[in-house]
Amino acid sequence: MMKLYGYFRSSAAYRTRIVLNLKRLDYQGEYVHLVKDEQRKPSYMGINPQGLVPSLEDGDDIFTQSLAIIEYLEEKYPEPPILPLDIQGRARVRSLALSIACEIHPLNNLKVLKYLSGTLEIDEKQKNDWYHHWIAEGFRAFEARLSNDPATGRFCHGDYPTLADACLVPQVYNARRFECDLNPYPKIVEVEQACLDLVAFGDAAPDNQPDAKII
Repeated sequence: MMKLYGYFRSSAAYRTRIVLNLKRLDYQGEYVHLVKDEQRKPSYMGINPQGLVPSLEDGDDIFTQSLAIIEYLEEKYPEPPILPLDIQGRARVRSLALSIACEIHPLNNLKVLKYLSGTLEIDEKQKNDWYHHWIAEGFRAFEARLSNDPATGRFCHGDYPTLADACLVPQVYNARRFECDLNPYPKIVEVEQACLDLVAFGDAAPDNQPDAKII
């Protein structure tokens, strides 16, 4: 059985759990408490020298970086697909996913926030202003792309969940957690709700993970 090393609130681990669930793949959860710096322990650094989650162990192989893991799962377990069959659709879905995973998420992840409040000693309001600014910047563009493209359906692309939805939902979860105003993004919220109606997304939610109960 595959092992997924993750943390319940990690957006990258969350999106990977979604895809594992969409593909109905069994896996064993291994929990790395980021707030307690367990990712820096030698035992985990031996698995992932970057000290990041998620990491996926599949037999003798270990994979890191969530989008690489997801692409691996898509190639090894192509059904049900989380990328469209047509080349144009795949490019659009990857573009939407990357706009979350490469543009929004890296600016607001835990290690950045800890650096802002710790090393740079900014106060809580300034840290939240930083978070809200980059969510607004990213979601404004994402909302426009969803609203203005006929390829958008019930989900980010058509009427079936894709990689784009797996990336979007964790980012919306984080935006809610940091009390970002989502009123300007009705299409994003609509897609989020369509996703959360699916068991695969609900089971992957942070609050439903065993390590959510670990203080």
